[in-house]
Amino acid sequence: MAGRGAPPKPDDERARRNATVPMTAVEPDAELRGPELPETAADWPARTRQWWDTWRKSPQAQTFTDTDWDFLLDTAMIHAAFVTGAVSLAGELRLRVSKFGATPEDRMRLRLSVKPAAAGGPGVAPAAPRAAESPDRRERLLKAVQ
Repeated sequence: MAGRGAPPKPDDERARRNATVPMTAVEPDAELRGPELPETAADWPARTRQWWDTWRKSPQAQTFTDTDWDFLLDTAMIHAAFVTGAVSLAGELRLRVSKFGATPEDRMRLRLSVKPAAAGGPGVAPAAPRAAESPDRRERLLKAVQ
């Protein structure tokens, strides 16, 4: 008598608890997705309009469904209240934007990979020219460590 209970399943039928989930890869492009911000009785703050357009141009937007855009619109209302002074909404705003992959950490959790854009390709903003720094300023900022 070998033991108690049912015999073990064959290896090919066992569920793996350490199986990896493949990442979804998206590439940046210049396409504007999703709806415009609706016109409301109170106008949207300029910062919220910029924030909304950033999401509409983001590579993640390629994966958004209609319900995602509805949720993001509710989040835009929270964003508008936040930028006009309701700082108590910061936590809720952070939780909501993390669901869309706002930071590299959020995208890792969502198993979403954004491929880097080709230099000068679509979706890449040209680098702003740096102001010339005086050597005196650099010397004040950079100290030799001995």
